[in-house]
Amino acid sequence: MLFASIDIGTNSTRYLIAEVEGDRVTAVKGGLITTRLGQGINQGRLLPEAMERTVSAVEAFLEEIRPLQPVGIIAAATSAVRDAANREEFLSLIRQRTALEVVVLSGEAEAAASYRGVLAGLPLAEGSSLVLDVGGGSTEMIWSTPRGVRYISLPVGAVRMTEGGHTEEQIRERLAPVLAEVENRQGKELSLTAVGGTATTLAAMSMQLVQYRPERVHGYFLTLPETERLLAQLAAAGPAGRRKIIGLQPERADIILAGATIVKIVLQTLQLPGLTVSESDILHGLVWELAKQVSK
Repeated sequence: MLFASIDIGTNSTRYLIAEVEGDRVTAVKGGLITTRLGQGINQGRLLPEAMERTVSAVEAFLEEIRPLQPVGIIAAATSAVRDAANREEFLSLIRQRTALEVVVLSGEAEAAASYRGVLAGLPLAEGSSLVLDVGGGSTEMIWSTPRGVRYISLPVGAVRMTEGGHTEEQIRERLAPVLAEVENRQGKELSLTAVGGTATTLAAMSMQLVQYRPERVHGYFLTLPETERLLAQLAAAGPAGRRKIIGLQPERADIILAGATIVKIVLQTLQLPGLTVSESDILHGLVWELAKQVSK
């Protein structure tokens, strides 16, 4: 059966139509528009022009989704909407224009959906896997403990850190408590899987993909030295030069430095050789959860 999900993120709005059979999620069609809903995120309110860009994107996605007649559609909003003082204004606007009831995910629910999405697309070693989701407004980290899965969401995202002018040291300080918790968990072996636009973009840059190829990005192993090299390249290129780098979408050029810095800090702090990039992410987790609800 076909199911559809829409992810209203801080930097981009995306959709996925997928076939769900048991725990398997197979993508059929998808799309992305950089809407930057989190523009001015540190002011605590969604801007009118950012809301309009996002609602227009959702309307465009529904024109592609509805002809395929999925069994259900779930639309979820994350950090930017979650933290906005005027979030009800945005949700009302979406409702009026599209008839969709958007689910605003808590940080823990966002982390859980990302984790479920990774499980749908990559095998994870229980007890020794860490999932990292670097978003525009927040970063999620998920790992297993003897008492169950630990879901953590921090307000440390590529857009939020860029607009706030945060230095690498400030970002490191914000990540430190959670990374210390990961280091102190039971068991010493650890592998890292990363989802989200920062990770997939770094993989595309590493492979110098002129045209984005999800099948090549999915499962790509990005080493720490390569991450450090890409970060140095991005810093040296400057704002204008970054827009010309192969594999980097021009719309992401202004926030990629902060996102890549987060990835580098996680790898360095945990002393990991690299990470595996997953194309299977929160969108896959959302359709999986929707399919389970429908089948009850």
